[in-house]
Amino acid sequence: MHLRTWLAGAVSLVAAAATATVLTAPPASAATGGTGTGYLHTSGSKIVDSTGATVRLTGINWFGMETDNKTFHGLWSSNPWKGQLDTMASLGYNTLRVPFSDDALKAGATASGVNDFVNPDLVGLSPLQILDKVVAYAGTKGMRIILDRHRPTSAGQTALWYTTAVPESTWISDWKMLAQHYAGNSTVIGADLHNEPHAEGTNPAATGACWGCGDTARDWRLAAERAGNAILAVQPNWLIFVEGVSCPSGGLSNVWDNDTSNDEDCGWWGGNLSKAGDFPVRLDVANRLVYSPHEYATSVYHQAWFDDPAYPANMPAIWDHYWGYLYKQNIAPIMMGEFGTTLASNVDKVWLQELMKYTGTGVNGMSFTYWSWNPNSGDTGGIANDDWTTVNQAKQAILQPYLIAPVAGGGTTGPSPSTSSSGPAPTGGCKVTYTQDNAWQGGFQGQVKVQNTGGAAINPWQVTWTWPSGVTLVNGWNATVTQSGTTVTAAAPSHATTLAAGASVTVGFTANGTASTPATVKLAGVACS
Repeated sequence: MHLRTWLAGAVSLVAAAATATVLTAPPASAATGGTGTGYLHTSGSKIVDSTGATVRLTGINWFGMETDNKTFHGLWSSNPWKGQLDTMASLGYNTLRVPFSDDALKAGATASGVNDFVNPDLVGLSPLQILDKVVAYAGTKGMRIILDRHRPTSAGQTALWYTTAVPESTWISDWKMLAQHYAGNSTVIGADLHNEPHAEGTNPAATGACWGCGDTARDWRLAAERAGNAILAVQPNWLIFVEGVSCPSGGLSNVWDNDTSNDEDCGWWGGNLSKAGDFPVRLDVANRLVYSPHEYATSVYHQAWFDDPAYPANMPAIWDHYWGYLYKQNIAPIMMGEFGTTLASNVDKVWLQELMKYTGTGVNGMSFTYWSWNPNSGDTGGIANDDWTTVNQAKQAILQPYLIAPVAGGGTTGPSPSTSSSGPAPTGGCKVTYTQDNAWQGGFQGQVKVQNTGGAAINPWQVTWTWPSGVTLVNGWNATVTQSGTTVTAAAPSHATTLAAGASVTVGFTANGTASTPATVKLAGVACS
């Protein structure tokens, strides 16, 4: 979805039994936090890492690369791009879904809307080079990246995966290029092949994307197989994310024909996987398929099911019908690629609460990437507020219990450093690493990484340091950062108050004045080495 009027299909869902229950996952093997180690694959309805541990992707969409800007929106704000990723990670979003268009991959493509003062390290970079920097930094935080081919061009979404200007051959060749480009980098875990294929035209003269109709020019299931297998031929480690359609026939019902016998139920664009059980996507590499439906609230379109007297008790049966059955029957994992709301109405608040319950809690729940980080999504708004820095706490509070925060390093780029053989660290103590990311006339940007080297957790944690006179804080992230005189205090955020023994926290900031290394860094009052 992106900044457009929603065109939902006519809905005539014959709901399953209203007694459908909240979804629970099959029993899982021992699972870890974060996003696991190495590349991911599937096992029944689970996503697992290279060791077989269950992984739940709890992510967010950061759009813009599919628009005329050809890069992430919000790079025009006063919050540096690393600061925005730091906030996402600190809130618990362990995966980033990145929409793009084929326009952004063309030779000579240029990124626009970048604040050179705030993001001097992005000056002159191509859209792909900016994406490379985001991938690299996200990887250091233990986050994963899903690439989403959102549109053939920046002009807008399309019902089919190709247009006259961007044929299927270009779609596939661009995917193969990306698969090769990121080969060996397990931060990038897979391809969401095409965003929201949907119906177009009226039956029986349908022209949109169908599922299982057998027409190679319109059957999205067959196209997903062609693209997925082409990608896996050059990058067999990637997951292939396949969205649904809106109407399985690929056409909207003709309400003027007075014939309701063939009228079908239609769901959200990309959200209808009701035929995937009968017509599954067949990939040449086993255990790589993840189905990725989209699901929205009334702020996007007022579907008939929101008016059911039984609402919201009717919703689990609807979700079961369109895509939940794939998970419940252990056919394949579900990763909700988009779902969101302005949260302006109580109907939507209830919808979001019930949808999250349906996905299940803990590592065994269904994966998802919320739409969106961006506050400028026209019909949902974002997790970020309009300043691209502060957070919409009402939305975050509903999502928070279901988020599994990334673990820095995360095992995605190699094994963790071995533990010193000199014996356990004494209780109390810390180690500090300072990195200056940028500097410009009159200001600079940096990050203070502090590791708890003591033998016990600290709750709540607090980091302090001093700066020379004349250096003043502009903003900070990953903590509540304030300044009094020459002393800066970074207090633990309410959602992450504990710093475990051996764990680290990274506090980012921008400041005015001469670039200066923080001095006398302390964790909970204890000086760091």
